[in-house]
Amino acid sequence: MTIDHPSTGGAEVLLSDETAALDILTKSVMGLWETVDNLTRLRPTKRERYRVTIFGSARIDPSDWIYGAVRDVAAELTRLGCDIVTGGGPGLMQAANEGAKIADPDGQHQKSIGIRVELPFEQDVNAFVTDAFEHKTFFTRLHHFVLVSDAFIICPGGVGTILEMTMVWQLLQVRHLHDTPLILAGHFWDGMLEWANGQMLKPNNPLVSPADLKIPQILPDAASIVQAIRDHHVQWKQRQRS
Repeated sequence: MTIDHPSTGGAEVLLSDETAALDILTKSVMGLWETVDNLTRLRPTKRERYRVTIFGSARIDPSDWIYGAVRDVAAELTRLGCDIVTGGGPGLMQAANEGAKIADPDGQHQKSIGIRVELPFEQDVNAFVTDAFEHKTFFTRLHHFVLVSDAFIICPGGVGTILEMTMVWQLLQVRHLHDTPLILAGHFWDGMLEWANGQMLKPNNPLVSPADLKIPQILPDAASIVQAIRDHHVQWKQRQRS
């Protein structure tokens, strides 16, 4: 039995009709995604803050030299006038947030942001985050990073870091992101790009364009990373004034 529903003009569906009920749920969820997608098209005319997202492993101990290097880069970028964005957890995420805190102890000028996802085996947001956001899924979290970031620095990391890096790379490839530096920090990433060049650009069966493999920029040290962000930051500020 079906009953006309006055608010929609359609027929009511009984929960016992599992196929029809599932169809309504599916269409409703997809409609919500479309609404969210549409809302995220809105952007402020001008941005007050330039934000650099730093991705990297949650497993690096504070005693490791890489931790200190990431902390120092984040501190220098904070002094430059950048907000620092991370996944908000331990390891290199904490190092970046700590660097921002060192450079701006009272949080008077810049923000140290953590965008978290609920995981059963990780600690809460690290102590150096000044603005924390929590997500239930990786998908909404990754979207959040893309919406708020002007540049990405990818430090050594595992599967999660690779996911974050390749997502940004793909969005730049298909031009859903524009003029957004994707910096791979250090020679940790050399092998991945060598593999991509060797396997994806085979003359008899190319899987990408040569330009696609030039999107990520490997920079060998802190000085070159900071300089690249400095140069892009200058261009960003000029656009904000125009």
